[in-house]
Amino acid sequence: MSEQVSDNRKVKFGKVDQIRDGVKDAELVVVLVQNGLDADQTLALRRAMRAAGVEMKIEKNTLVKLAIKDTILAGLEPYMKGPTALAYSKDPVAAAKVAAEFAKKNDKLKIVAAAMGDQILDAKEAMALASLPSLDELRGKLVGLLVAPATKIACVVQAPAGQLARVISAYSKKEAA
Repeated sequence: MSEQVSDNRKVKFGKVDQIRDGVKDAELVVVLVQNGLDADQTLALRRAMRAAGVEMKIEKNTLVKLAIKDTILAGLEPYMKGPTALAYSKDPVAAAKVAAEFAKKNDKLKIVAAAMGDQILDAKEAMALASLPSLDELRGKLVGLLVAPATKIACVVQAPAGQLARVISAYSKKEAA
C-alpha cells in the first residue's frame, strides 16, 4: 500500500511540475470557472484553445496552488474556488480572447481572473484584455501600414509613365492615319 501512495505522490508532483513549467513562460494566465461543462463542450473549448496556440489545464485546485506558490502568479490563489481551469499563452491576449468568445456562447464558463506578468487582473480587466487585437492581428495591421506608402509611391511613379505611353500611342495612331 505504501508503494501505491508513493506512486500517487510522484504523479501529483509530476503534475505540479508540469503546470509550473507551462505557466512560467506564459505572457498571460487566465483562471476560468467551468461549472457543468459536459465532455463535448470541454472538448470544443480545448480545440478552440489549441487552435489559437493556448494551453489549457484542468487540475485540482490544490495542485495548481502548489504549482503557483512562491511565483509571481501566487496572487491568483484566492480565485481558485470550485471547478477551475487555467488557460495560458505566450500571446498576451490569446487566452483571454478565446475564453471570452467561448464564454459568450456558453454561460457555464466564466473568466474569474488573469495574470499578466506580475499584475493580477480581475474578471472585468481580463474581459477588457480579451477585446484587444491579438498579436497576429497587430502584425497584420502594421504590415498593412508599412506596405501602403510603397503601394502609393508605385502608383504615383507608374501614372506618368502610363500617361506618356498613351500620348505616344495616340501620336503614332495619328501619324499612321
